[in-house]
Formats: sequence, C-alpha cells, structure tokens
Amino acid sequence: MSVRSGNGPLLAKLVTLAAAMFMFAIFVLPPLYDLFCEITGIGGKTEGAYTAVAVEVDTSREIEVQFVATKNATMPWDFYPMEERVIVHPGESREVAFYAQNRTGQDMVGQAIPNVLPNNAADYFHKTECFCFNNQPLLAGETAELALVFIVDPDLPASVNTVTLSYTMFDITDRTKVQISQVQ
Repeated sequence: MSVRSGNGPLLAKLVTLAAAMFMFAIFVLPPLYDLFCEITGIGGKTEGAYTAVAVEVDTSREIEVQFVATKNATMPWDFYPMEERVIVHPGESREVAFYAQNRTGQDMVGQAIPNVLPNNAADYFHKTECFCFNNQPLLAGETAELALVFIVDPDLPASVNTVTLSYTMFDITDRTKVQISQVQ
C-alpha cells in the first residue's frame, strides 16, 4: 500500500497526534487522577504508615476484610494473598501475608499499589506495617512472604461491614537505580 503524496503530511500529523495522546495518557493523567482523588476524597487510596495508638477494641462488632491481589499486565510474578479474608474487631491489630514469586530468570523489583473499597472505608483502614511502603526486590526465582499489619478504626461507619483491600503489583525494575543484590 502506498501513500499518495497528498496524504503524507496528513499521515505525519496523525502519527504525531497519536504519539502525543499516548504521552499524555502515560505522563499527565496519573498525577491528575491522584490530585482529583485527593481533592474529592474518592479512589480508595490509603495513607502511608499509621502510628498505632492505644484504642479500645470493639468486640461487639465484626468486620470482614477481604484481600485481592492482581498484577499489572507486564508483571510476570506470582502474587496472591495467603488468606482471602479475615474477620476482625474494630481496633484490633491483625497481621496477614501475601506471597510473591519472581518466576523469571532475571532479578526484578516490584511495587504494590493499594486500594480500599468501599471508598468511604479508606480513611478507617490503617496499615501499621505494609510491604507496599517499599519496593520489593526479588532475585530470579526467589519467593517471599510480604507482611501486612493493619487496624480497622472503631469509627468505621456502622453501614460498612466488609472492607476489601486490593493490591496491584507493578514491575518497576527499569525505574529503580538500586541494584537488587545490594538490597538483599
């Protein structure tokens, strides 16, 4: 198929437009989305590390916490929760673990991004320790149990009986300057 001489400039403009749209989607939209979620309070994002304070455990109430793990399309690891759900009392500290395995023949670094549903529960789900706070370097073929310690705040709205914490694991090997062997 040949391009007519009159269509060459149009084709060049369309290719440039497609490249610009791709760059916009990769580099501009994520920060805008984060800003939108921060301003509106939606999106289920959790805060960073929570410093636990003495809170009375509400034994009259039970909350089911469900765990979901997914991988970005380019992430070749195995990644899943070791327990799919736990029952906790608000104010109770609980530890669970996720399993990760680098199934490749190359050293890699992963980063987990959390999300909490329903969105109005995100402010009441506190992680005191989480693998999502740090990059996760794994050598080729290596496995790891990734720890999560959390507390569901007793002030969680009474209408919320189930909280879902999901993680998406991303390959950030090319974005990190740290040599994996130096971290191990």
